[in-house]
Amino acid sequence: MRTEDQVRDDAKKILGFQDTESAKSDVGQLTSFKTLGFKGEGANYRPDGWYLPNETSFPAIILEVKKEDCDLKQPQINELLKNCDVAQSKYKDVIGILYNGIDILVYKNGELLPDEKELHNKEHYLGLFAQNTIDKQKIYILTKRINDSLHFNFGIKNLNHRMIFTACALVAKRYGAKLDAGMTYNTFRNSIIDTLSKSYADAIQQNNKLNLLLDVYASIKMNSTDDQEAIDDFIKCVTEISDNINSDFWQGEDVMAIFFNEFNRYKGKSDQGQVFTPDHITSLMYRLINIDKDDIVLDAACGSGAFLVKAMCNMIKDAGGNNTNKAKDIKQKQLYGIEKDPEIYALACANMLIHKDGKTNLENLDSRKEEAGKWIASKGITKVLMNPPFEHKYGCIEIVSNVLEHVKPNTLCAFIMPDKKLEKESGGKKLLKKHTLLKIIKLPEKIFTGTTTSVFIFQAQKPQNDKEIFACYIADDGLETVKNQGRQDIRDRWQAIEDEWIEIIKKQQGSDTIQWLKPSEHLSYQMPEKPFEIYEEDFVKTMMDYEMFKLGIDVKEFNEQLLQQILYSSEISDNGSTTQISLSK
Repeated sequence: MRTEDQVRDDAKKILGFQDTESAKSDVGQLTSFKTLGFKGEGANYRPDGWYLPNETSFPAIILEVKKEDCDLKQPQINELLKNCDVAQSKYKDVIGILYNGIDILVYKNGELLPDEKELHNKEHYLGLFAQNTIDKQKIYILTKRINDSLHFNFGIKNLNHRMIFTACALVAKRYGAKLDAGMTYNTFRNSIIDTLSKSYADAIQQNNKLNLLLDVYASIKMNSTDDQEAIDDFIKCVTEISDNINSDFWQGEDVMAIFFNEFNRYKGKSDQGQVFTPDHITSLMYRLINIDKDDIVLDAACGSGAFLVKAMCNMIKDAGGNNTNKAKDIKQKQLYGIEKDPEIYALACANMLIHKDGKTNLENLDSRKEEAGKWIASKGITKVLMNPPFEHKYGCIEIVSNVLEHVKPNTLCAFIMPDKKLEKESGGKKLLKKHTLLKIIKLPEKIFTGTTTSVFIFQAQKPQNDKEIFACYIADDGLETVKNQGRQDIRDRWQAIEDEWIEIIKKQQGSDTIQWLKPSEHLSYQMPEKPFEIYEEDFVKTMMDYEMFKLGIDVKEFNEQLLQQILYSSEISDNGSTTQISLSK
């Protein structure tokens, strides 16, 4: 029969209770709520276990344990709920767990959950508040504040440098850097450099190109470094974003995708042709090619790493959470990326390191070249998610071709490209001699500024022959433009839209936008032609033009004379309180 101490220790392991940079979490008999930062009534109570996020909008967990032969009755329940009430003085949402090693009672905001029959990892209980997602609006606001401050207060004019400077601060914070208000700029900067140098020493041994991140950060120049208020505000914003990124309450949202997309609103397109993929489109494409926890995913034009992070968080969720052994394998062995531009490559490294990916399987290569092809072939890739640079001069079709040639036969590959890309470039049509274009999903027209796009889904190394291509058009994504903050899903419409389209595309029915294209005729979604319409005024105008033509009347000269007559041959009279204009005949 296990004692209370033994049950408590077992519960700690199962729940995964241990301190992290984003939460206080542990078990014990002597720690009071007061010690944990609470005040007021109940501060002297001592919970048996606790999970208390830094971000109070995320759920907390309170544990009460008993020895194995102790029945879980009303006195024990009252003790747990009393501790939960203390936690709710700071946290809106609290899970209470009463456990004796055999039996368990779980309370969600004071209400018993009768279906909870065994003890799980903490992520299971955090997931009971699935509606409480990451506060994206807060991330947008904080990111804009950071960008404005670095631009105007610190004088960093280069947008990539502003992103890298912030991303490195987030990586450093992730790995325990001391970043506190009142630090001088030099102290703050040196703390980041020191933490970066130490935090991924093991990863550098596996991939020495990670040194590029530190090199780029160290090269960033400031015009002003003595504005203490600006330094303190930057540290505050970074800390708040870090708490969101590192929270165990992680339902698949990529906070860094919000961060990068917000920064890139000010840029649109980089000098190397990168167009950064919105987070909701990465989610759609992940599902379009049925990626699961066992896939090995490639993005050979990875930019800041949005596709890879989306794949990582979804695969980890599918595997049972961030603390499983499978999650470690996913991070270390199942995500691969290539980025040519050194500064964007540095951003991708930072993004993956923030999420503690373990090995950071990223290469700074040119995806058009054979070297990149050989690297891809060596990784056993099973799925591809990509948004290659759109312009011909950056080798869009060459990149796509090199990827398709070097993944395993029958691999599903999803690429975002301009609608007419395959038709306008000769290399696009040639792809079908070796590979099958299965589907074309035309995306909403506001996704990317200046060009309309589609998702092209290929099956590698299987010739198209005459197989028809499924095509459809997602005309609306539900996002709306927010002043100074870009397009956002402010009404939470996208998830339902995505679910509906995934079902339509899976069944290949259910939408009047569906088309079946013959590859010899079209390699893009065909927008319906607008019906020909003629109005009465059009008919009258054409008839009048023709009559004047027969009479030899110059239409332009006649119009000018008519205008002169109306404007300057008028009689104006005042009739009481109103002024009337009568035209002379």
